[in-house]
Amino acid sequence: MGKTDFNYQLLFDLSPDLLCIAGYDGYFKRINPAVSQALGYTMEELYSRPINDFVYDDDKQVTADMRQKLTESVPLLNFENRYITKSGEIVWLAWTAYPVHSQQLIFAIAKNVTHKKREEEKRNSLLANLSQANRDLKQLTYTTSHDLRSPVNNLLAIISLIDISRVKDQKTVELLEILKLSGSKLQQTLNSYVDVLSEKHRLHAAMEEVSFAEILQGVLDDIGTLIRSSNTTIHADFSGWETVMFNRAYLESIFLNLITNAIKYSVPGRPPVVSIYSTQEGSKKQLIVADNGQGFDLEKVKDKIFGLGQKFHQHSDSKGIGLYLVHSHVTDMGGQIHVESRVNEGTKFVITFRD
Repeated sequence: MGKTDFNYQLLFDLSPDLLCIAGYDGYFKRINPAVSQALGYTMEELYSRPINDFVYDDDKQVTADMRQKLTESVPLLNFENRYITKSGEIVWLAWTAYPVHSQQLIFAIAKNVTHKKREEEKRNSLLANLSQANRDLKQLTYTTSHDLRSPVNNLLAIISLIDISRVKDQKTVELLEILKLSGSKLQQTLNSYVDVLSEKHRLHAAMEEVSFAEILQGVLDDIGTLIRSSNTTIHADFSGWETVMFNRAYLESIFLNLITNAIKYSVPGRPPVVSIYSTQEGSKKQLIVADNGQGFDLEKVKDKIFGLGQKFHQHSDSKGIGLYLVHSHVTDMGGQIHVESRVNEGTKFVITFRD
């Protein structure tokens, strides 16, 4: 054996890829040790039986079809099929093969892609589960928003029957007016959510130019009683930029959830202060919502802060949904959101809008 032949043989024997020469009769004629290692059979066992005996049952026909094409001088590129090892496990192999018709032989090389296939299966399973969870959440939200409209409509109907002119106590009149206004706002919000969900189901939520100040004022009107009873101070400054292309209902939800969270998770004995302002640096437009509340230990919560059902404070009214919705609204519209926070020093949410 010459030096060149020795080098070829060494390359053949040491290659981590599966190298083989097969005959048109369907038997291995020569294989390297990697084939035996991958399938768990001895060389003698692999030589003594037809190649198709080692192929996974569901892949036998397509493998036979591809082998037939090879005998017709058609090269095989990146063909994947499954083999059964001696221990009964499934191995995925990706083949590239070329026929030499004059010798009735097929020269082939294969890579073991089992690990890649398993990772793909895990990823596909995760995506399927996430898609189902998203559909379930969408259906729950739609159903809740839709079903709540009936009792709200009934409440407004009852309020409309009250003859306020016959109520003598001015405080009661003011409370009834607040109740009527809040009911109307709730009705509008529910209708908007149903419309948004229906629109998003068809394609995406509609975008329009909306005013920060206008949306914020509407939210503050809705939760005016909560703001007053909690002694909350709201500072707003939209001089950086006043409007944004966004979905109206989504922006209302963002303001509502971040402000109510600031109130809900305020430090006992410290009146809540919420600062809301817009900034612009070059083409980057941002909305900042900052509070002086309990804050988070970001090292502990890490990327869980926007997770569905995640709760980081012991509060009876906490459901772990608000921040999930905020993140969803921002990212659905192509934006980004990140958090800066320290325990007992407050939290700052920085929303960067799509250009």
